[in-house]
Amino acid sequence: MNTPAHLLIAAAAFAQPGARARNTAALVGGFLPDASLYGMVAINGLIRGMPPSEIFGRAYFDPFWQGIFAVDNSVFVWGAALIAGLGSGLGALIAFAGSGLLHIATDLPLHHDDGRAHFWPFSDWIFNSPVSYWDRSAYGDVVSLLEVVLCTGLAVILWRRFHGWPARVAVSTALVALLLPSVIFGLML
Repeated sequence: MNTPAHLLIAAAAFAQPGARARNTAALVGGFLPDASLYGMVAINGLIRGMPPSEIFGRAYFDPFWQGIFAVDNSVFVWGAALIAGLGSGLGALIAFAGSGLLHIATDLPLHHDDGRAHFWPFSDWIFNSPVSYWDRSAYGDVVSLLEVVLCTGLAVILWRRFHGWPARVAVSTALVALLLPSVIFGLML
């Protein structure tokens, strides 16, 4: 899934009005499994000048990159954090870890040939789904449409749950960030 979708899912699952620490933790947990990708793309693309075709065609699959992805996308790492949260009763830690696990659970079935080793450190196995969230040759067009429908529904739920303008701006921004690339590519094609 696209990162804005993960943020909307995390917020819908864990965010509550007036629970600033919990809400922030949910959003950070929803984002963190993708954070290393953003960092490595920024370093290699903006600083080193690597073209996107090389980043996503070669570097993404490099064992070093995949090793980092394995850690921040590990069911066991996030599961340990959830157990710690449940054991301590810390709602923010529960929201953080739960959001990370939701991120992984929604990514696992939607990565056709670009998945991650979600079972690190016990296995480096990567599930290659027959379905992709982006690749049209693996139903990416259908999944993208379903992602937009789901996220639009979640945005409506969140809009109704939160009445303050900062939360509503954040929800709207996440939805626009999800929709904008589709609109731009649709106009170009």
